[in-house]
Amino acid sequence: MSVNQQTHTGPPYGQPQPGYQGYQQPAYGGQPLPGVPHSQYGVYNGPMPGYQQPVPPQGSVRAPSTSGTSLSSGHLGYSPFGQGDVQNGIPASTAPMQRPPASQPFLPGSAPVPVSQTSMLQQYGPPPASVQQLSNHMAGMTIGSTSTSAPPPAGLGYGPPTSVPPVSGSFSATGSGLYTPYTASQGPLPPSVSQGLPLAQPPFSGQPVSTQRLPTQVPGFASPPSSTGIGPSSYPPTTGAPRPPTMPGPPLPVQTAAGPPTSQPNHVSSPPPPPSTLSGPYPGPPMSGLRGPPPPTHPPQPGYQMQQNGSFEQVRGPQTNYGGAYPGTPNYGSQPGPPPPPKRLDPDSIPSPIQVIEDDRSNRGSEPFVTGVRGQVPPLVTTNFLVKDQGNASPRYIRCTSYNIPCTSDMAKQSQVPLAAVIKPLATLPPDETLPYLVDHGESGPVRCNRCKAYMCPFMQFIEGGRRFQCCFCSCVTEVPPHYFQHLDHTGKRVDFYDRPELSLGSYEFLATVDYCKNNKFPSPPAFIFMIDVSYNAVKSGLVRLICEELKSLLDYLPREGNMEESAIRVGFVTYNKVLHFYNVKSSLAQPQMMVVSDVADMFVPLLDGFLVNVNESRTVIISLLDQIPEMFADTRETETVFGPVIQAGLEALKAAECAGKLFIFHTSLPIAEAPGKLKNRDDKKLINTDKEKTLFQPQTSFYNNLAKDCVAQGCCVDLFLFPNQYLDVATLGIVTYQTGGSIYKYAYFQLETDQDRFLNDLRRDVQKEVGFDAVMRVRTSTGIRATDFFGAFFMSNTTDVEMAGLDCDKTITVEFKHDDKLSEDSGALLQCALLYTSCAGQRRLRIHNLSLNCCTQLADLYRNCETDTLINYLAKYAYRGVLNSPVKTVRDALINQCAQILACYRKNCASPSSAGQLILPECMKLLPVYLNCVLKSDVLQPGLEVTTDDRAYIRQLVTSMDVAETNVFFYPRLLPVTKADVDSDSLPAAIRNSEERLSKGDIYLLENGLNIFVWVGVNVQQGLIQNLFGVSSFSQISSTLNTLPVLENPFSKKVRSIIDMLQVQRSRYMKLIIVKQEDKLEMLFKQFLVEDKSLTGGASYVDFLCHMHKEIRQLLS
Repeated sequence: MSVNQQTHTGPPYGQPQPGYQGYQQPAYGGQPLPGVPHSQYGVYNGPMPGYQQPVPPQGSVRAPSTSGTSLSSGHLGYSPFGQGDVQNGIPASTAPMQRPPASQPFLPGSAPVPVSQTSMLQQYGPPPASVQQLSNHMAGMTIGSTSTSAPPPAGLGYGPPTSVPPVSGSFSATGSGLYTPYTASQGPLPPSVSQGLPLAQPPFSGQPVSTQRLPTQVPGFASPPSSTGIGPSSYPPTTGAPRPPTMPGPPLPVQTAAGPPTSQPNHVSSPPPPPSTLSGPYPGPPMSGLRGPPPPTHPPQPGYQMQQNGSFEQVRGPQTNYGGAYPGTPNYGSQPGPPPPPKRLDPDSIPSPIQVIEDDRSNRGSEPFVTGVRGQVPPLVTTNFLVKDQGNASPRYIRCTSYNIPCTSDMAKQSQVPLAAVIKPLATLPPDETLPYLVDHGESGPVRCNRCKAYMCPFMQFIEGGRRFQCCFCSCVTEVPPHYFQHLDHTGKRVDFYDRPELSLGSYEFLATVDYCKNNKFPSPPAFIFMIDVSYNAVKSGLVRLICEELKSLLDYLPREGNMEESAIRVGFVTYNKVLHFYNVKSSLAQPQMMVVSDVADMFVPLLDGFLVNVNESRTVIISLLDQIPEMFADTRETETVFGPVIQAGLEALKAAECAGKLFIFHTSLPIAEAPGKLKNRDDKKLINTDKEKTLFQPQTSFYNNLAKDCVAQGCCVDLFLFPNQYLDVATLGIVTYQTGGSIYKYAYFQLETDQDRFLNDLRRDVQKEVGFDAVMRVRTSTGIRATDFFGAFFMSNTTDVEMAGLDCDKTITVEFKHDDKLSEDSGALLQCALLYTSCAGQRRLRIHNLSLNCCTQLADLYRNCETDTLINYLAKYAYRGVLNSPVKTVRDALINQCAQILACYRKNCASPSSAGQLILPECMKLLPVYLNCVLKSDVLQPGLEVTTDDRAYIRQLVTSMDVAETNVFFYPRLLPVTKADVDSDSLPAAIRNSEERLSKGDIYLLENGLNIFVWVGVNVQQGLIQNLFGVSSFSQISSTLNTLPVLENPFSKKVRSIIDMLQVQRSRYMKLIIVKQEDKLEMLFKQFLVEDKSLTGGASYVDFLCHMHKEIRQLLS
C-alpha cells in the first residue's frame, strides 16, 4: 500500500552480491562500488558499526569445496540489543559473514539480456509452480524445495522479459526438481521464487529429474542452483561458473566435513549425490547453444543479490577461511566434535512477510495491472500499482482467495481452500484511475437476462447477427431490445463494443428506473441527524462543546454529487440524557426552539416541519443552536442515559420525512435509565476460556436486533461514536450499527487534550465520505458455483440479498462460494456483483462489478493462483463470527486444522516426493503460517490481560467489514526504522520484521496497525535525534503522554511527521499516536504488536508456530 515506494536501487537489506572472480565485492567493508547508487537498504545488513570488517580476499570468494556443511548459527550470534546496532536480517558477529557466491546474482532489470538468450525467455510457457521448504530442527525438518507434479496451464506472462544473466538457466536441479517459477499467468514472479537454500535430497538421490520439471527460464526468474544434500555442495563447481549458494538455512546437527552426514538418520533422507553426477554441464533443458553456464563476461550487477522471496534467505554462517566465528560452533576444517544441543530454527531462514512484500513491489509495481485476461492474480495489496479496466473489475473492488478454482466440489473439499471474494463495491480509486461510467438506458432501464436477471456485461455472447444474446451465467437466450440492437463485426463482437461501458469494462453504473425504487417512486435526498449525549460525563469532559464547535464548520462539507454546488443532504439535531430534546431550526425562526419528549417508552417526533433542514437556508439558526447547547447543559447533574429511544427517534424522523439517512450518535455510558433497550452491566472476566465466553460477544437482549431490522427497512444507517469510561456493552449497542452497515468509533477514557485530534479527524472523514443509502447487493455466479455465505456489516432477510441501510466506501462484504455442479476449464467461472443504492443526491443507481476466474482440474493450479492476504481476511472473519456460537478454543483449533489440511493436501498431491522431515509450502501460501498465527494471537481469539470485553467486541465488529489491505496491516503491523529514513526522499524507509530482536537500542521506529501508531525510542538514541524529534535534550525528558510530535523546523522532524501523515492518509481511521520509550511501562503494550515473538498471553512465536503447523501436517499425512 505504501505510496511513493522507490524502485529497488540496491540489494534488499544490503546483502552483498555473490562473488565473481576478480570483482570487488560491493558493500562489504563498506566501500561502495563507484557508480552504484546508494542502497536504501544498505544500513540493515551492512557492516555493523563498532565491528572491524575484514576485507574479503581477492579473487574468488569461495568456500573450499571440502567443507561439507556450514552450520547456521541458530541464535548464538543474536543479542536482541547489541551496541545500538542490531540489523534487520542476519545477525552480525565479530567475524565477517561472507555471503557465499550464488549462481543467480540478479533481480529483474539488473542486466541487459544477451541476444543469444532470447529464445529461452519463455514468456508464455507453462512453468510448474514452485514451492518452499523449510526446516525445523526439532521437528526433524530439512531444507529443500520442490516443484508441483502437475503441469500447469499456459498463462500469459505479464511485462517485458526482464534480464536473465547468462549464468542462469542452464542447469536443472539434480534432486528435487525445484526452483521452477510459478505460473506465468501471475505476472513476473519474485526473483528466485524458490528459496536459495540448499535443498534436501529427496529419496532418489542422484537420479536426474523427470523431464517435465524445469521449463526454460521465464523472464525475471533466477534459475536453480544445483540441488545438494543438506549442507552446501561438497563437490567442486563446474569450471567457470559461480558456485551455487553454499549456506544452509536452519541449523542442523553437526555433519562430517565431506560425504554423507553421520548420525542423523531422521534428518537426511539420503547422502548427497557423488560429485561425478555434476561434472560437465548440469542435466536440464537444452538452451540455445549454451552448454553449461558460460563464465560471466559482464560486471556484477550493482548489488542485486539473489534475494529470497522473503523466505529462506541463505544464512551467512562463518566460512572455512575465517575460523569459527560463533562460540560453540564446530571448527569447520577439523573433525566434528560431539553434536551440540538442538538449536532454534533461525528466523532468517523462514518466510519473511517483508521480503515477499518488497519482491512484489519491485516485480509488479511498475507495470499497470490490465484486467483483460481471465483469472489473473493481481499484485499484493501492499504494492502501489495502477489498474486498467479492460473487462474485469479492478482488484480495488474485488479480491479472491483463489483466481483458479477447482472444477469439482470433491477437489475443493480435498484442498480445503475456501473459495471466497472480498467485495468493496464503493471503493475509492486513486486520482489517476477512472471512476465507473454512469450509463443511462432511459425508461427501459438496463438490459438483463430474462431468466437469471443478470445485467448486460462483457461476457454476454451476442448471436443471430446481434438480435439475441446468450447469458454467460445461466445460458438462457434473450431478445435484444430494439433500441439496444447493434450489428456484429467479423469476430462476433458488436461494432459499438468500445462505446458501451457495459460491453467493454468490468465495472460501471446504470441509472435505475422507477421500478428499482421503493413503492415505485423515486427517493428523496437522504438526511443526516446528529444526536448528542448531554449527560454529566459528556458535558464535563468538554465533549459536547467540542462536537458543537466542530459541526459549525463540518456542515459545509456534507457529501455531494460531482458537480453540485451544494449538498442535497438535509440535517437535524437531537440532544438526550434520560429524555430527548428535539430542535426546530426552520430558516424563518430567529432562535431555535427546543421540544422535550420525556415519554421514552413510546417514542415519537414532536415536529415535522423545521426538524430536517437545508444547511445553507437555516445556517444562522443552526449556528445559534450549536452555540447554545453547551451552555444549556453546562450545569447538568443527570448521569443516566437512554439509547434505544434515541435510535427510534431518528428512525421515526426519517420515516416521517420519507427518506433514507444516517444517524450520528455520540454516546458515553451504559444505558441504565428506565426505557426500552435498557441494559445491565454483565461484564465478567471469569467467563474467559469457558464455554460461556461466547455470551460476551452476543447481545444481552433481542430489542436491538428488532430495531436494526426496522432501521434497514427504512434505510436508516447508524454511526456510533462511543466515549466510555467503563463497561458499555459494545456487543449489544453495536448491533444496530453493525446490521445497518454503519461504523463504530470508540475513544475509551476520552480526554480533550489527547483524543480530540483523533475524534475530530474520524468525525470529519465519516461525515464527508462517499456513502450509498438503502442499498441491496446480490452476487450472481455462472452455473456450477453459487454464493452460500456472507460476512460483513449488513442485514439479510433472505438467502441471496445483502441489505444495508448505508454502505460507505470503506466497507467490504465477503462472500463464500460453494459448488453445486461441475465447472469446465474452458468456460471458467464468472461473478457479477450488483449493488442497488441511492446516491447522496437522491439518485437511484446500480453499480455492477464483473470478474472472470479460471477453473482447474489439477490441484497444483489452484495452489499456484491463491492470494494469502485475501485468504487470511476470510479466515479471520470466519473465526470472528465463530466465537458467537462456539468456545474460542474450538474456533482456534478449527483454524489451525483447516490451514494444516490446506498445506497437507498440497504436500501430498502437488509436491515432489521428499522426506517427511521437510515442511513444504506452496509459493503463494508461504506466509499462511505467519499470518494465521497473528490471527490466532489477536485480542478476539486470545485476549491480553489489559483487553476489555468491550475492546474484543469492538475489534470483532471492526474486522468483519475490513478490506484486505486493512486486515493485512492489522494482523501483521508495519514496522519502520525512521532513523534510517532518507530525509531528502519522499519514500518510506524499508519495513523490518515484527520482532524484538530486529530493534536496536540506538534507533527510533514507527509501528502502525491501522488503529494505532507507536513511536518506539531506544535508550541509546543519539541526543541530537531526540532534540530534533521531540525538542528535549535527553531520553529521560521525552514525555510518554505526547499524542502528536512537536512541529520543529529541521529535516528529521519534518521527515518523521511526513511519514506519519502518509500512513494516516492510507487508513480509513485516524490512528492514535503513542510514544513508547524502551524499558518503559508502555513497552509491554507495544510488544504485543511484535507478532513474530511469543506473546505475553501465551501466543506462540512464529518459529514455534511453524514447527507446530509442521507437526499437524505430518499427523494428517501419516
